[in-house]
Amino acid sequence: MKSRRTARSTCLTATAVLITGCVTGCAGGAADSGPSPQIGIDLPRSDSAFWKAYASYIRSDIKDQQLSALPPTESGGDQEAFTADILALAAKHPKAIVMAPQNTMNTHITLDSLWAKNIQAISVDTEPEHGEVYMVVRADNRSYGSKACEFLGRQLHGKGKVAELQGSLDSINGFERSDAFAVCMKRSFPAIEVIALPTEWKGDVASAKLQSTLAANQDLGGIYMQAGGVFLQPTLALLQQKGLLKPAGTPGHIAIVSNDGIPAELDAIRRGQIDATVSQPADLYAKYALFYAQAAAQGKTFQPGPTDHDSTLIQLPNGLEDQLPAPLVTKDNVDDRSLWANHVSD
Repeated sequence: MKSRRTARSTCLTATAVLITGCVTGCAGGAADSGPSPQIGIDLPRSDSAFWKAYASYIRSDIKDQQLSALPPTESGGDQEAFTADILALAAKHPKAIVMAPQNTMNTHITLDSLWAKNIQAISVDTEPEHGEVYMVVRADNRSYGSKACEFLGRQLHGKGKVAELQGSLDSINGFERSDAFAVCMKRSFPAIEVIALPTEWKGDVASAKLQSTLAANQDLGGIYMQAGGVFLQPTLALLQQKGLLKPAGTPGHIAIVSNDGIPAELDAIRRGQIDATVSQPADLYAKYALFYAQAAAQGKTFQPGPTDHDSTLIQLPNGLEDQLPAPLVTKDNVDDRSLWANHVSD
């Protein structure tokens, strides 16, 4: 894996408040009177149920809050398209741009160009590793890997084999989930063999590599899917085809933990096809991305520390990050109405 920065500076004694306002008290719209400053939005991709849900929340929040926003662009997970979209939005002179760069190692030129134009960048779900950002809105992705490790380790009683469908290691999310999963397994469950399968977030690649893994490891006991939005259906279809899709609690069941928290994953938990997922808050990603975009456009600033919406602002080398809560979902809490996926359908 490529070297990544891992240090975080978190001030837990300060209160995460606007220097000139509030965090959630103003989230329903612009704090100042008059029309909201214009913002731009690039949607990252549409090949995942999670990102489709996020895009739906973005569009409905813009309409509900009557925000002054440019028509969203969609970069489709392509780095060149992302750069072109951001530059096209910047040419229209918004005060802030909401984005979700998928390759987080190569963002500095684009972000530096925005900085030079006094356009603030709000990154959703992904943390740009170079270039200034006003705010990153995401959850703690290292906790995703750790939660998946702890759950699978207990399910397998600390022994056996686990296949890990990794995302792209060029993405900070894929790297952090993979690294945390590996560290946890080595520390807490050294008798479990982890078979790491890089996929570049592609469902067909995941399915092909999992098929080869199953053929060579008929005693596979668990699967960790780093993105249910793209991996869930190909994985379940493959297991069904191989006669390996056994209900949870029955002999031969392969324990599966996913990441995303989309409706299809929650339904799969209810059916016993998978055992758990980590719920990324698609609704809160959209809500706070737009909130911080408005705040940035109004020239407001924040301090590190706990927020009033159950998250923590941490200091990054190149900006701030609001780490929103992302709970582990199992059969015990799958019907919790606080989970965003229980309010939408695929």
